[in-house]
Amino acid sequence: MADTATPTARTRTQPARIDPRRIRADFPILTTVNRFGKPLVYLDSAATSLKPQAVIDAVNAYNGEYSSNIHRGIYEIAERATAAYEAARVSIARLINAPDAAEIVFVRNATEAINLVAYSWGRRNIGRGDTIVLTEMEHHANLVPWQILVQEKDGDLEFVPITDDGILRLEVYEALLHLHPKLVAFTHVSNMLGTINPVRELTEMAHAAGALVLIDGAQAVPHLPVDVQAIGADFYVFSATRCWRPPARVRCGVGASCSRRCRRSWPAAT
Repeated sequence: MADTATPTARTRTQPARIDPRRIRADFPILTTVNRFGKPLVYLDSAATSLKPQAVIDAVNAYNGEYSSNIHRGIYEIAERATAAYEAARVSIARLINAPDAAEIVFVRNATEAINLVAYSWGRRNIGRGDTIVLTEMEHHANLVPWQILVQEKDGDLEFVPITDDGILRLEVYEALLHLHPKLVAFTHVSNMLGTINPVRELTEMAHAAGALVLIDGAQAVPHLPVDVQAIGADFYVFSATRCWRPPARVRCGVGASCSRRCRRSWPAAT
């Protein structure tokens, strides 16, 4: 009888090796040298990633061939710009497995995306005594808007602490959910600690407690496969500048049921 055992590590298909020289060749800026005559080494991609030649070419093509307003002109280059803009929306939806490209909202930065939720959904749905739960590992972009909102609405802000190893204390998170918060907001990947949070589990727990969920995915999308339908959050924000793109960020309401629930509670203007 043929051997049907699981192949050993030696017989499994090995992933292709990454050639750093080939990757560097995609980024023209990495052909430059610093003031000491050494090849440029860039370590700040968590803030802004460098741009590969393909992105530079796309931006130059827009500026040089069809620079015009989108959704406003009926002449050829305006229609081309609009088509490219909407094609980007479809590409982003596919990247994060959003169920509908219409759920992708372009904004100027991830901070603006969070503020958009805070000042539209938040001002309409957060009232006196309502609780918002955050974590102690949040970037200030996912902290300050909620501080302002609860101060304005006389709400409460609670925080999930972290262990000495930089891991969320899930037992405290579970206890805070007993307060029946209106919103839970947390990072997918910490920009400072590198912690990868169990976002699907956190989202399921929050939904079971009746809360909406916002996830800051600015550090996750450039480094991890992200499936927003599997995660199930109501809002997922991330930043294009960390994905080798020019400054432009997105917010999306994710999961068919979650999106419908959010839209019912949003002001018509949004």
